[in-house]
Amino acid sequence: MPVCWETHSSPEMGDRPQAIVNRQVLSDSDLLIAVFWTRLGSPTGEAQSGTVEEIEEHRRAGKPAMIYFSSAPVLPDSVDSGQYQALKTFKDSCRKRGLIEEYENLSQFREKLVRQLAQTIIRNFTADEVNLADLPVIRPDPIPSISSAARELLLEATQDTNGVIMRLQTHGGTSVVTHGRNFVSSSDARETARWRSAVDELYRQDMIEDRTGKGEVFFVTDQGYIIADRLRDQSPA
Repeated sequence: MPVCWETHSSPEMGDRPQAIVNRQVLSDSDLLIAVFWTRLGSPTGEAQSGTVEEIEEHRRAGKPAMIYFSSAPVLPDSVDSGQYQALKTFKDSCRKRGLIEEYENLSQFREKLVRQLAQTIIRNFTADEVNLADLPVIRPDPIPSISSAARELLLEATQDTNGVIMRLQTHGGTSVVTHGRNFVSSSDARETARWRSAVDELYRQDMIEDRTGKGEVFFVTDQGYIIADRLRDQSPA
């Protein structure tokens, strides 16, 4: 079962805080999963951070450690430059000592973790050591519910070389265009509203982004491509 110091440690005196965590939580753990983004953490007196100390202790015990680094975008002003530099140095050292994994968003992290956790368990533990009923079930995020119009528009947009959707208003009416196709084929108000709404829906779900801020040219996001791939996988052959 998953454990972490926030939920499985208790007050105790007589040693360094991290040493107590190591004894209460880490010593009985079979597998360590560490996830970093922009911070390495605070020094413990023995290592650069609690997580780093746990990783090194775990490795010295000959136990497997899976280390993940997020490359998700972050606002520059929210980053502690000292922490980020320390993290980069640690990341480089990890690369020299083994295999690490990177991910761009939560959906990608979940998908990688599901696959790689299973591989690690199969490689490192025998059937007698693992009770499959006790293992946590990690499922990918459910595919967001979107209208049939939004689905059709997204799937078409991901076929476009640049992943662009244009929603333009001219004297001739509204156009919603991607991959060389105009989805608004007539001046019917209902059809126009349907496709305008489809664009808004994809935007609200973070599947497309408006880089210019004008509401005219939208680009498929990484999330959009991931969802489109999953939608295709669901479609009958």
